[in-house]
Amino acid sequence: MGLIALALFGFCHAVQGREAVAVTPVQKVIQLMDGMLAKGKEEKHTEQVQFATYKQFCDDTTVEKQRAIVDADEKIDVLKADIEKYTATAEKLTKEIAEHDEDISVWTGDEKAATKVREIEKANYDAIHKDYSESVDALQRAITVVKEQSHDRKQASLVQVSALKELKLMPDEARRTIDAFLQQDPEGLAVTAPEAAGYEFQSHGIVEMLEKLLDEFMQERTTLEKEEMNGKHAYDMLMQDLNAQIKQATADRTEKSEAKAKNLQSKADAEGDLKDTSDTRKADQAYLEDLTATCEQKANDFESRQQLRTEELEAISKAIEIISSGAVAGSAEKHLPSLAQEGATALVSLRATTQHTAQVRVAEFLQRRSEELKSRVLSALAVRVSNDPFEKVKKMLKDLVVRLMEEANEEADHKGWCDTELSTNEQTRKEKTESVETLHAEIDQLEASLSKLAEDLTELAKAVAELDAAMSEATTLRQEEKATNEQTIADAAAAQTAVAQALTVLKEFYAKAGDATAFVQQQPAGPEIFDAPYTGMQSENGGVIGMLEVIESDFARLEADTKSSEATSQKEYDTFMTDSKVDKESKVKDIEHKTAKKQDESQTLTVKSEDLEGTQKELDAALAYFDKLKPSCVDAGVSYEDRVARRKEEIESLQEALKILNGEDIA
Repeated sequence: MGLIALALFGFCHAVQGREAVAVTPVQKVIQLMDGMLAKGKEEKHTEQVQFATYKQFCDDTTVEKQRAIVDADEKIDVLKADIEKYTATAEKLTKEIAEHDEDISVWTGDEKAATKVREIEKANYDAIHKDYSESVDALQRAITVVKEQSHDRKQASLVQVSALKELKLMPDEARRTIDAFLQQDPEGLAVTAPEAAGYEFQSHGIVEMLEKLLDEFMQERTTLEKEEMNGKHAYDMLMQDLNAQIKQATADRTEKSEAKAKNLQSKADAEGDLKDTSDTRKADQAYLEDLTATCEQKANDFESRQQLRTEELEAISKAIEIISSGAVAGSAEKHLPSLAQEGATALVSLRATTQHTAQVRVAEFLQRRSEELKSRVLSALAVRVSNDPFEKVKKMLKDLVVRLMEEANEEADHKGWCDTELSTNEQTRKEKTESVETLHAEIDQLEASLSKLAEDLTELAKAVAELDAAMSEATTLRQEEKATNEQTIADAAAAQTAVAQALTVLKEFYAKAGDATAFVQQQPAGPEIFDAPYTGMQSENGGVIGMLEVIESDFARLEADTKSSEATSQKEYDTFMTDSKVDKESKVKDIEHKTAKKQDESQTLTVKSEDLEGTQKELDAALAYFDKLKPSCVDAGVSYEDRVARRKEEIESLQEALKILNGEDIA
């Protein structure tokens, strides 16, 4: 109803010089109210447009914040799950590392124990082997001495046979046989002079016993050497297995320690992300609540203002209808013009001169201030002041001051809103840009890692296939070589047996042939014929037996060399197979680990790509909203401070102009 009161006030004071003659006061009031009606409709429409923009902002921002809160909730759930997974994995790795430490400790103890046992076995072997070697050597010398008794020998040579009784390995029965053999000479070993033949060689029994003992000792020594070789081989294999297990356990422990450290670091990173995400979500929730409350309040205010404006426009329209009726307008046309002319002629004439002077001063003042401030508003107002009636000028100045103040208040509110929105938008754009860049970097890193893992898996698969092929080929070659060596050993053993039998036959024959006699009697001379007894081909006998002994030793050496070669080849094969199996097992574990890692990183890449897509959309929305804010908040052409200062000076200038019109001194 304020506009109606203003209209009635104008009705009571609407006597303005020459215009009073042409326009009645009622007509002037109607004109003013028509202007008020048009202005009210325009302001109502402007307010509707302004609120529509604000409501769009509320809706867009609410949707954006709600989506950000939902995304934050999902991210918080994922981060919590990741933290639990990293914690569980780290705890599991801690237990596995402790198990590896225990295994390494046990295997190291086994190595020390096995080495100690091996040293004891080696010492026992050396002592027993020494006894066997000494016994074999003594038996060989004694056999030689006893065999040489086929000719007369001095008694002192029997000392070699007597010494056999002192051997540690000599059986008691053999000692008794040696004693019996030595007691065949009544004088024993004590005969010294005159030197005579010790005794005639009478029996092969002692020789056969000694040779049998020699064969037994040599066989037992060979068995002992084989057992030592097998024991050493078993020890080497055990140490190789233990070393491989310790090496693999150490490598697994190192790998799991690194994985544990990585999981703990990932857990710490996830906890940091969880805190940041929770803080951001809390801030977004608080902002959303404040925004919702503010938008609801503004909506209620808008409804109230629109209702009030509608009622005001209806009241003005009603007032215009009433004043335009015949009861008011007709009476005014009939009585008021002459009354206004008669009563107001002198007053108008008096005021005209005074008001004209004030108007000129105000026009000059406004023109001067417009030039100083470069204000188009004051410049246009100066022109209107010089042309419009005095009262209209005063009202126009007052309205302009009020309008400028309202604009100042509105702009201050708009500035605060712009500052808040620009700050929030800048923070959002900064966060989303950093998130997009970080996600791009993480995705690039994951793609590079996946490519490297694929290459590693291909190489590992190829290496495993090559190991399988190499082990298969080595097994085939080893089987063929073993079969060949076993055949060679069997052939060499058979050959030794055959040669030994041949030697026995020849030696027995020529031993008997050496004792053969052919007594030559005195007979009349006859044709020339053999005179000496035939003892066999003794001259050739030495060469044949020597060659057979060489052949026997060659076969024995062939058997020993083949056995040694077979043992060496088997050891090398076992070593190769153990190393290959350990290497294959390690590579298979690497394949399993890298395959699992590839799957995890593929899932992570999918999540990161989805995060990037969502974050990019949020960044695009923030950039679009910033573009929306720029026309009204950034690209105004003149800074807010300059506009405030200029508006303040314009208001002061208008207030001074009003003082001039009121006749006040502004000096």
